[in-house]
Amino acid sequence: MPGTEGTVAYHLAGNNLPADQFFRSLVIAAPYLELIEELTLSELIHFHIRFKPFRKGISVGECIERLGLQASQHKYVKHFSSGMKQRLKLGLAFFSDTPVLMLDEPTTNLDTQGTQWYLDHVQENSRNRLLIICSNQAYEYAFCPNLIDVREGMKN
Repeated sequence: MPGTEGTVAYHLAGNNLPADQFFRSLVIAAPYLELIEELTLSELIHFHIRFKPFRKGISVGECIERLGLQASQHKYVKHFSSGMKQRLKLGLAFFSDTPVLMLDEPTTNLDTQGTQWYLDHVQENSRNRLLIICSNQAYEYAFCPNLIDVREGMKN
């Protein structure tokens, strides 16, 4: 629902951020977000880091290796399975140098191996960042120390 009143203010490290600049501090991974499918994996990663640079020490090659997609680096994204695309979205989010990381239904389209990949990487790649996970699956956020249940306070 669109906002009808009030204001939103963005702050980072005690400094006000203009609303049109907040996007630089945030990265989102969600199954419904589209990737540019006409690019190869390598091209897409190079394109992504022009807008959201990777954290220190992570190169394009390192990203592809951590994704486990070395054999697909020259493959067009349109030929990826839904699980490969979801892993790519998660990897781009994990490795981007932003203080806020938002994940919506992170294991959607992932098989058992992909889900384990997510669980192996999410905690390591969310250190010193605000991590927000939206999910109905407890295993996706079981490691989180703080939980908000949006159903609390709702009236039937």
